Amino acid sequence: MARSSCARTGSRVTRCFPCYDGDRTGEFNGCNVPNDLLPSLGATAATQPTAGKLSKYLVSPYGRRYRVWETFLILLVVYSAWICPLEFAFLRYLPRAPFVVDDVVNGFFAVDILLTFFVPYVDNKSYLVVDDPKKIALRYLSTWFIFDVCSTVPFRSITHLFTRHEHSLGLKFLNVLRLWRLRRVSSLFARLEKDIRFNYAVIRCTKLISVTLFAVHCAGCINYLIADRYPDPARTWIGAAHPDFREDGLWVRYVTCLYWSITTMTTTGYGDLHAQNAREMLFGISYMLFNLWLTAYLIGNMTNLVVHSTSRTRDFRDMVQAATEFAARNQLPRQIEEQMLNHICLRFKAEGLKQQDTLDILPKAMRSSISLYLFFPVVQGAYLFRGVSPSFIQQLQVTEMAAEYFAPKEDIILQNEYPSDLHLLVTGEVDIVAFLDGTEQVYGKATEGGLLGEIGVLCNKPQPFTFRTTKLSQVLRISRPKLMDIIQENAEDGEIIRINLEQVNV
Repeated sequence: MARSSCARTGSRVTRCFPCYDGDRTGEFNGCNVPNDLLPSLGATAATQPTAGKLSKYLVSPYGRRYRVWETFLILLVVYSAWICPLEFAFLRYLPRAPFVVDDVVNGFFAVDILLTFFVPYVDNKSYLVVDDPKKIALRYLSTWFIFDVCSTVPFRSITHLFTRHEHSLGLKFLNVLRLWRLRRVSSLFARLEKDIRFNYAVIRCTKLISVTLFAVHCAGCINYLIADRYPDPARTWIGAAHPDFREDGLWVRYVTCLYWSITTMTTTGYGDLHAQNAREMLFGISYMLFNLWLTAYLIGNMTNLVVHSTSRTRDFRDMVQAATEFAARNQLPRQIEEQMLNHICLRFKAEGLKQQDTLDILPKAMRSSISLYLFFPVVQGAYLFRGVSPSFIQQLQVTEMAAEYFAPKEDIILQNEYPSDLHLLVTGEVDIVAFLDGTEQVYGKATEGGLLGEIGVLCNKPQPFTFRTTKLSQVLRISRPKLMDIIQENAEDGEIIRINLEQVNV
């Protein structure tokens, strides 16, 4: 449920953006819900004179241009996530071009640092959007500003300009700070998982695959750096198999690193590439311990996805098994057992559509509007309600008539049953059956638009017939107490209903 509120802070009004449970970004993508400012509960134009407007110097975090800018930065983050470990391991072997691109990318993130000082934020405690420039600046300076600056400074270019020690290990670790930008990717996946325009399972699997590929890439690069820095190249994991590995092309060495990383992660371990010294052994131990956590994370997430998609089917099969055992244990007739199983199967199909779940979360007025649109012509065409006023039928709809599905050969109403509901056949076909002297006789059929059990409901006496479906049927159920209350409140329409009933059942 959407939450929004507003408050005055000094002489300024802290304006409200839409906020939703579990998503502090305040957006609900994929729906026709505006992303502009929402008033607080009970707010009026007098109490919120400037709601919906931002200062011309501020950038709306929900604006289209800012979203495009964020998407562009995500692409740059993906590039940084790939090139940063590669430079960490192969810095001395890379051409000049990637470093020029790094400086350009750093320039874009420097612009984003400046832009962040003009972007309002949602307060984590009050769920208010703060648009005071001083508070925006203070919050950014006290949180992510230092990390963003450190991940943006072009350390390699600065070092090359003054000392020319561009291959030092300290410089490499400073360049790794650019991986701080990956937090943007995490935020992106969190937003996409709530975006109804995308399949949740696909987004989740994409995230898991991305995490795995990044871990493989980083581990391979780090392990190569250990071998490249070792004094004796022949006593390294790659030097033992390729003595002149430094003479190989960059692509060959990179693929070899990925090969080692994947075989280690998957615990395949062919034995052709393995640790040769204490440094590599320590890193291998650390990497395998990390793989234990990563494997548990992947298996847990994939298991949740599979269980979520198959839990309904499993519960359905358990219910069918329980119904079959119940019928056998109590020696029920074959006809009743078939009715039970057919009802369970039909219920499973209907629940898969999630129609009732969708209606239950809607307000009553909206449910009534949907009911009027779907069933007004059917109710108006029933013989019992011919000639009544449209307001009478609308009152019936507002009482939230319930639509139900019945499988073939299933009893809707039993003979001599006390009347509790009036049933209207929307689709399908029903046999009107009576039991006389122990024999079953079919007196007629009810087709689409026919009423079931109206005599017992209106005359307040036991139902004279059994109504049994002959094919899949959709039935509209109207509660008898509510129907009688509406008839009493509309005397003229009640008289028309009585006349219609007498004319058809004379």
